[in-house]
Amino acid sequence: MNAQLQQLIQSAPFPDINMVDKILAEQDLLEFIKQGWHVLERKSNFKSGWHIEAICEHLMALYNGDIKDLVINIPPRHMKSLSCCVFFPAWIWIQEPAFRFLFTSYAETLSTRDSLKCRRVIQSPWYQANWGDRYHLTSDQNAKQRFENSEMGYRLSTTVDGKNTGEGGDGICVDDANNVKKAESDLIRIGTNIWWDETMSSRLNDPETGWTLIIQQRTHEGDLTGHVLEKDLGFTHLCLPARYEGKKLLTKIPMDAPRQDPRTEIDEPLWKEHYPEEALTNLENKMGEYARAGQLQQRPAPRGGGMFPTAKFRVVNGFDSKIVASVRYWDKAATEDGGCYTAGVLFHKLEDGTYIVTDVVRGQWEYGKRERYIRQTAELDGKKVHVWIEQEPGSGGKESAEATIKNMAGFRVYAERVTGAKEVRAEPYAIQVEHGNILILNRDWTKAYIKEHEKYPLSKYKDQVDAGGGAFNKVSARRKRAGTW
Repeated sequence: MNAQLQQLIQSAPFPDINMVDKILAEQDLLEFIKQGWHVLERKSNFKSGWHIEAICEHLMALYNGDIKDLVINIPPRHMKSLSCCVFFPAWIWIQEPAFRFLFTSYAETLSTRDSLKCRRVIQSPWYQANWGDRYHLTSDQNAKQRFENSEMGYRLSTTVDGKNTGEGGDGICVDDANNVKKAESDLIRIGTNIWWDETMSSRLNDPETGWTLIIQQRTHEGDLTGHVLEKDLGFTHLCLPARYEGKKLLTKIPMDAPRQDPRTEIDEPLWKEHYPEEALTNLENKMGEYARAGQLQQRPAPRGGGMFPTAKFRVVNGFDSKIVASVRYWDKAATEDGGCYTAGVLFHKLEDGTYIVTDVVRGQWEYGKRERYIRQTAELDGKKVHVWIEQEPGSGGKESAEATIKNMAGFRVYAERVTGAKEVRAEPYAIQVEHGNILILNRDWTKAYIKEHEKYPLSKYKDQVDAGGGAFNKVSARRKRAGTW
C-alpha cells in the first residue's frame, strides 16, 4: 500500500471512494486507463490483458528513469496507441505538468488522431474533477497538432517527414514510423532510418534525463525497430507476439520480478479477452504468411522467396463453376532473344468464389512482334475478356501503353499506371493461393508458371507472377452488377 493511501485510511475510518480512486489512478497508469476508458469508449467496457499490464509497467519505468529508451513491438489493434500516445502523456501531466512531448508517426492523420484523443481525456469532466487544479490548457496554443498548458508543458504531433521536428521534447515517441504498405520500398524505409539518426535522435531537451519510445508492428527486418536494435543503442525491447511461441522472459522490468509471458500453450492468443481464437484466426486469414510473421508475430524476414506456397495451387483438368469475370493482364518488355519476357496471364473469377488461370502467353519479342502477339491473343480470348496493360513510369511508359491501346481498337483495354513494390501488389494474390482458392488449368505452360512463383520475388524472371498478380487484382475487384472496376 502506498503512503498516500495509508495516510488517507488512517485519517478516516471510511475514506472517500472518489479520493481512493484518484490516488490509485495517480500512482498506476493501468488504473488510470481503466478509470478513464469511458471518456473515449462509450459502447464497450475496458478489456484488460496481461500485455496491457506489461506495457504500462514499462511506460512507468520509462518515465521514472528505471530505463532510458524503450521499443515495444505489438500486433495492430492491441492497445498500443491508446496506451502510449493517449493515456500516457495525460497521466504524466498529473505528476509533471511542465513535461514536453514530441509524438510522431508516418501519417499526419494518425498523429493528429491521438493528439485529439489525448486532449479529449484531459478536458473531460472526469479528469478535470480530479486534476483540473494542477494546470489548464492554454487558449492561445490549443490546436489539433499542438497544445500547451499553463505550466509550459506541451504535446506536439508531427510526421516522419514533418516540418515541426525542429523542436524538441523531454520525451519522444514514434508510433508506427513505417507504413505497412510501403515497407518494401528501400528508399522510404532507409529514409525513415536516416530521419531517426539525423533528426529525431537529437531532439531530446536533456539527453541525460530524456527518453525515447518506439512502438510499432514489425513491417520489415530493416524497419525502425530493426535499425535501432541492430545498432545496439541500449533500448529495452518489449516484444509481444500475437501467438505464443515458447519464449517466457520478456524483459527485466519490473526489476524485482521480471515480467514473464504467462501463456503456456503454443499458439495461444495474446489478448484472449478481445481477440480470442476465432477473432485472431479471422485477422490472420486477411494477411499473407509474410505479413503474419511481421505484423502479428513481430519476427519479420526479408522476402527471400517462398512468398507463394506453391503446393497450394490447385492444378485441374477442367472446371464446372460459371465464369463471372475475365481479365488478361500484360506485363510488357521489348526484348528479343534475351533479357526480360513479356507475359500475359488470363484469370477468371468463378461463381463459387474461386479463381482460375486458363492461359499464359510468354515470349521475348521486339516491339512490333509483341504488339502483334497481344492483338492476336485478344482475338483468341474474345471480347468478353477485359485486357489490362501495365504502364511503366515516365513518358516512355505512357507512350507505350497508348500505342498498345491504339493497336487494340475494338477490344476493352485499359492501362494501369503502377506504383510501389510489385511484391506488395502481389500480396492479395499470394493470400488466395495460401487459402487454396487459385486453380490452374493443366497445360504445357503450367509447370513453368508455378515454378516462377517458388522463389518470387528473388527469382530471375518475375514477368508471369507480376502479370498473374495484376490479373488477379483486377478480376477480383470487378463488380458484377455495376460492370466497373
